Amino acid sequence: MADMEAAFDDAVEERVINEEYKIWKQNTPFLYDLVMTHALEWRSLTAQCIHGLVLGTHTWDEQNHLVIASVQLPNDDAQFDVSHYDISGKIEIEIKINHEGEVNRARYMPQNPCIIATKTPSSDVLVFDYTKHPSKPDPSGECNPDLHLRGHQKEGYGLSWNPNLSGHLLSASDDHTICLWDISAVPKEGKVVDAKTIFTGHTAVVEDVSWHLLHESLFGSVADDQKLMIWDTRSNSTSKPSHSVDAHNAEVNCLSFNPFSEFILATGSADKTVALWDLRNLKLKLHSFESHKDEIFQVQWSPHNETILASSGTDRRLNVWDLSKIGEEQSPEDAEDGPPELLFIHGGHTAKISDFSWNPNEP
Repeated sequence: MADMEAAFDDAVEERVINEEYKIWKQNTPFLYDLVMTHALEWRSLTAQCIHGLVLGTHTWDEQNHLVIASVQLPNDDAQFDVSHYDISGKIEIEIKINHEGEVNRARYMPQNPCIIATKTPSSDVLVFDYTKHPSKPDPSGECNPDLHLRGHQKEGYGLSWNPNLSGHLLSASDDHTICLWDISAVPKEGKVVDAKTIFTGHTAVVEDVSWHLLHESLFGSVADDQKLMIWDTRSNSTSKPSHSVDAHNAEVNCLSFNPFSEFILATGSADKTVALWDLRNLKLKLHSFESHKDEIFQVQWSPHNETILASSGTDRRLNVWDLSKIGEEQSPEDAEDGPPELLFIHGGHTAKISDFSWNPNEP
């Protein structure tokens, strides 16, 4: 009986989601200047914009791949035809590299975008130089990364390259630790590089880690222990962060430092909120952004505007927020749609949004 009820509930939810998607699709000409869609063969847990896209597969029992896709935007003079859902423009898979298990996350090195680190279902972090791999994967399915980074005991998702120190990579793990590698170090055997430092301050799964964008020795981490921690690699202690704060009322899944202000950062949580913080006084939460209906998995600041950030999660929505509108007066009708700082809701997905990426080259 319980199985029948669950199946009925799933069917109802699927109908609701499909109906929402149809409504969104019909309204895209009025919501966007440009919409381009591409159906992937398998779902991807990761996405990052470079000149194209870095993606990864998440298959059930098929071979997994690290994927590099090109994105050809339409010409500037192309007109948006309201009668068509997609206008001219192409997304094409250029390179597929065999990968050990699904790609939990993939991130390119800022100083050399050809270098890509990936998180796997094993404890290893893999590093690929995609210029050294054929565009089509070996049919044998053999995964041949350029480096194996060792130090974790379990898998994870958080991954961050230092934008100010080439080759320095941070990784967060389910084993409660954060590992730091310098990939310029000489491998001890074959292609294996051991962690330079292991940070052990959290008491639960570390969900995400991020380097500060302006200070080469500072980074932040968030975890299922509901804490935000700020670390300084110059410190002698690897078990005690410089700052620790109880950030949310549930697991903290993501964080992002503002690229324009050295003191401002944001965190996203399973408590359905995005929190705004000032490094000069972490005892006081600056603001809580509330509109998501479920767990938040990703938060990212716009690389083009210091007051704009976006967040996404299980509710299939990507919300764009504007700090400059916090506290503005609203009519009762506007208030029903969300707080004044909620700038836009992107609703084009029919499942959880695991990751997203701002285009660094296109405002």
